[in-house]
Amino acid sequence: MSEETRTVTAVVNGAETTAEVPTRTLLSDFLRHGLGLTGTHVGCEQGVCGACTVLVDGEPIRSCLMFAVQAEGRRVETVESLARDGELSPFQQAMKDEHGLQCGFCTPGILMSVTAAERHGKTAGETETEVLGGHVCRCTGYVGIRSAIRRCWSEGATRA
Repeated sequence: MSEETRTVTAVVNGAETTAEVPTRTLLSDFLRHGLGLTGTHVGCEQGVCGACTVLVDGEPIRSCLMFAVQAEGRRVETVESLARDGELSPFQQAMKDEHGLQCGFCTPGILMSVTAAERHGKTAGETETEVLGGHVCRCTGYVGIRSAIRRCWSEGATRA
């Protein structure tokens, strides 16, 4: 018996993409294996750790919990979309400057969730508690990440 497939067209990181995918393909697998966007990390595969977070129509979504076919007609942004012309986004730069990452496994998901929070006008305090509360980082103790959030918000350096 052959697996059912569907054609999916979505705007991924600003470029329209059309692909034939098995209907049960997760968005995380489609991004990583289908499109080669390996910045989207897969951790727990249960939506708990947040490593696979991407933005779908501007909202943070756990890509391990969404099928690729659900992205039909939608706009998907991955961590690869944040740096432009070789220049880090303000929050990426703040993460680097404040040593907000160590192993880097959780970093893409955190970057995407914080980017969405900034775009939605959340305060630094809301972002530190609500947004970081949805991500698991086993390396940093969150100190550098919180410092990066405060730094980015205090400088008002948004490019999102």
